Amino acid sequence: MRFQSVRRAGVSRARSLLFSTLACAAVAVAAAPEPALAQGGLTEAVRSAVRGDREIARFYQQRGYQPIWVRGGTLGPEAQQLLHLLETAEADGLNPRTYRPNAVADAIEEAAGGAPRALARAEMLLSRTFAEYVRDARRARDMGIVYTEAHFRPVVPSKTVVLMAAAAAPNLQAYLESIGWMNPLYAQLRGGLAAHRGLGDERPAIHVPSGPILRPGSTDPRVRLLRARLGMIPDGPYDRAVANAVRELQRAYGQPTDGLAGPLTLALLNHGSRETQQLLRLNLERARALPANLGRRYVLVDAAAARLWMYEDGEAVGSMRVVVGRPTEPTPMMAGTLRYLTLNPYWNVPPDLVRERIAPGVQREGPGFIRSRRYEVLSDWTEDARRLDPSEVDWNAVAAGRQELRVRQLPGQDNAMGRMKFMFPNDLGIYLHDTPDRSLLREEGRLFSAGCVRLEDAPRLARWLFGTAPRAPSSAPEQQVNIPEPVPVYITYLTVAPEPQGVAFRQDVYNRDPVQIAALNQPPARRRR
Repeated sequence: MRFQSVRRAGVSRARSLLFSTLACAAVAVAAAPEPALAQGGLTEAVRSAVRGDREIARFYQQRGYQPIWVRGGTLGPEAQQLLHLLETAEADGLNPRTYRPNAVADAIEEAAGGAPRALARAEMLLSRTFAEYVRDARRARDMGIVYTEAHFRPVVPSKTVVLMAAAAAPNLQAYLESIGWMNPLYAQLRGGLAAHRGLGDERPAIHVPSGPILRPGSTDPRVRLLRARLGMIPDGPYDRAVANAVRELQRAYGQPTDGLAGPLTLALLNHGSRETQQLLRLNLERARALPANLGRRYVLVDAAAARLWMYEDGEAVGSMRVVVGRPTEPTPMMAGTLRYLTLNPYWNVPPDLVRERIAPGVQREGPGFIRSRRYEVLSDWTEDARRLDPSEVDWNAVAAGRQELRVRQLPGQDNAMGRMKFMFPNDLGIYLHDTPDRSLLREEGRLFSAGCVRLEDAPRLARWLFGTAPRAPSSAPEQQVNIPEPVPVYITYLTVAPEPQGVAFRQDVYNRDPVQIAALNQPPARRRR
């Protein structure tokens, strides 16, 4: 690693062999009872080593000073796993030097002899360094997520809590390998960061401008630049060799391998290694801004993918397409709780749509426009608002923006909300809902709403939430049915997202990436340990 000394690099291979031998020896030692004197010596040494750090001392005091890194008189393989995490902390946006990996490596090597004091020093150093690393990894930056309830906001745990969680893990090594103190999205993206390190460095620094899709047979002058960027002789057609090179690029970035150089493919092709790493870092921060524990059951909406997933016990049990906000009215990143379902909903038309669509329709067709489309006009936004006669409204003033009017559509097959909407109370008026307009769900870029999320299969989501198809208490409008066990819902925006084969890069449809990358490159404020 770049942060190790020349001397340390020279012994890394020997250290790997040493840990392999120690892991085997640990099994043999554990098979026979350890002498009481040695075990007592280790316990006393741990008691002495933790003095001076109140939080860590509290953790060990609660467990009778029993170690978590030492088993059978030797350090377990988890020590080496932690050392690897510290050496690769740059993947978390952290400086590995902060965690002194060389000092940790020295302590591990000194403990190889099995002396209680050396083991205790290693135990203490591993615990303290691990706690500091996890606390730093859990410090989330402001990524613009709206938390509807305080408990969704990420918190930095105390050292005691960090170590208690690690000690409670059924398998400490698996806990370290899976980055168990972070949410699964974060852990998968962290792996993608390492896999894509250096991607793009080997290509010539030639920019291919955006434009119409380049495909086999294209005569666009940019084909010459494309060939040069791919490291090919510039003179030549968009032939099979070019298409195959484009497919390899698309495969590396998790894109459909169609061999066509469209807008996203060209954008990714133009990325250098630094840009790729910045995108991965940015999306790691977006994942870090979600709670570490997402819940046993939860709904995840990714606005960048225009897709929803239902998760149960860490596994995706269902997925569907969704329509999200258009670029001028983007769907916000949010964390909330789905609490109830509204059946037979009204659609309260947003004021801008009343001004831009309904008022011109009335100007064109007269008040019959309102009745034919099953709208009704109300005096205000209160529950006891009175209905107004459309013929008595100054629609010219509404169209000009001089008067704001409340208009809602009655429940029914043509209602924009469909048959149901899923509510997670929030001040932005965002919710998930059914839709009668199925054609928009077949589009590749599903950016058509005013910010809410339209569902491909609302009844399926309802059955998953309720365990059965929910029934309305009556046929009246706006029938509320409480969800038996409220479920968290997370609306995120991942322009790099985990996939089974790695990660996939997506188009920044809301143009959020440049601003947030610039903010990410600003040094964070100094933090107290």
